[in-house]
Amino acid sequence: MNRVRYRLMAVTVLPFLLALAADLTAYALLHDRLPEPMASHFTGRGHSDDTASRASFLGLAAGLHLGLGAVWGLVVLTLGANVRAVRWMIAAGYATAGFVGYLMVAVLLANAGVSDPDRVRMPLWHIAVGAGVGALGAGIGRLLLVALPAPDPEPSQGPGASPRLDLAEGEAAGWMRRAPSRVLSVVGVALLVFGVVLLLTAGPLGAVGALPAGLLCLAFSRPYVTVDRHGLTARPTVLPWPRIRVPLSDVDRADSRHIDIPTEYGGWGYRFRPGRSGLMLRSGEAIVVRRLSGREFAVTVDDAATAAGLLNTLAHRAKAGR
Repeated sequence: MNRVRYRLMAVTVLPFLLALAADLTAYALLHDRLPEPMASHFTGRGHSDDTASRASFLGLAAGLHLGLGAVWGLVVLTLGANVRAVRWMIAAGYATAGFVGYLMVAVLLANAGVSDPDRVRMPLWHIAVGAGVGALGAGIGRLLLVALPAPDPEPSQGPGASPRLDLAEGEAAGWMRRAPSRVLSVVGVALLVFGVVLLLTAGPLGAVGALPAGLLCLAFSRPYVTVDRHGLTARPTVLPWPRIRVPLSDVDRADSRHIDIPTEYGGWGYRFRPGRSGLMLRSGEAIVVRRLSGREFAVTVDDAATAAGLLNTLAHRAKAGR
């Protein structure tokens, strides 16, 4: 990662760290005036309907800001040289940090000096003010990006860049790589942290969605991609299913090229587009298989050129009956 990308990451996570610092400062200044427990959730009319200990509230604020910062940072890193998408993503991050940070401070201010949590009120106009703070943050984020040069695009490989690998008569070969997804890993960890916080503050019912979702993200965050006598196979690291396979008999040709996920596939995960599908885990190098039907299947993975070359060789052998 070059200096430009380091600076880009710093700009991305900065608003979440500033929002956390603002929340911690407000907590420290108001600590002696906060009730124990304090009001932590409010109805549409601004009345308190749930409470949490001061320590739990502090942990929730820290986990929320750090988790969101990590997710945003790795998503921006994955976007790579897609400058337009990076700008929108960073602006959205500044807006989110401003909105969440303001609401956390507003909850602390609403609790300050009120001995009975049931009497704490949180008027709805705080939502409007939070949205205004978020909009201001988005503008600041876009202005900061003006001072940063755009990241260098990653080199791409065009069709035909992956020649066949030379194998001796009767020689067997295989290729295997993990295809880690920073986005799924960070989202999984963030959901687990958020689930634990909910478990401590809201009970098992509050965490019933976040914890399983976090485990599921982690289970699919580092799939295996293999090329062997069976063809191209992608499967989760810790689970035998689901697996995606393109058999050698269905391979027309394989290439290695750079793929920009937001532009070409519109998101992460198993994606479908007219004439093509793919397991999209990050932007960057990918093995792209053209099937006999004309459809393409792609997997983003390192060393894709070697995998494509071996797949071409094995597919040619299979069709020749060797």
